[in-house]
Amino acid sequence: MLELLKSGGPVMIPLLLCSVMALAITVEKLWNLRRTKILGSDSFETLVALIEGGRVDKAAEMCRRKPSIFHRIIGAGLEDYRYGRDEVKQAILDAGRQEIPRLSRYLGALGTIAGIAPLLGLFGTVTGMIKVFQVIAALGVGHASDLADGISEALITTASGLPIAIFALVMYNYFSDKAESLVLEIEKRAIEVTRHLFAPEVTETGPPAAAVGGEG
Repeated sequence: MLELLKSGGPVMIPLLLCSVMALAITVEKLWNLRRTKILGSDSFETLVALIEGGRVDKAAEMCRRKPSIFHRIIGAGLEDYRYGRDEVKQAILDAGRQEIPRLSRYLGALGTIAGIAPLLGLFGTVTGMIKVFQVIAALGVGHASDLADGISEALITTASGLPIAIFALVMYNYFSDKAESLVLEIEKRAIEVTRHLFAPEVTETGPPAAAVGGEG
């Protein structure tokens, strides 16, 4: 490994950093984009059942106990239930603006790595070929061992940059699609919770059914 880094020249250092960063971001996203971490573990039906039963306070308490992004967003809306539909929607939107960006955190860096890794490889290729021409200018073309260092540097950097870029690009697209899917799932569940929350039969200690009907 050290010999490969040495043969590739100085450009291998940023390429190594790119590979480490891409791997670290991949591990972080695999851990933090799990459905159970974002949506909670099989508690949505229980949450809806509590709301349908008029136990909104219990549903809000349940959301406070859950660490998932979905429960924090919905919990913010349930806390403002007594103030009516518009306040609930606004609270959910405000919480969503705070929580949703966490899903795409570091994806910009991963996309940047996918873009610059092949460029770094190309830069290494150029510097390697410059060394080759410098050797030719100084010694002529009959010194194959001296030419080999520059050619080796040119090929190694290109061969290193492309796999890093391919890996980063694949992971970027995968995590972007997964984050978008989770956002859509959160929106779908939030709409369903709001619909159940302001159904006429949910009267608990919140606004009277008639007042709720007047809201929407």
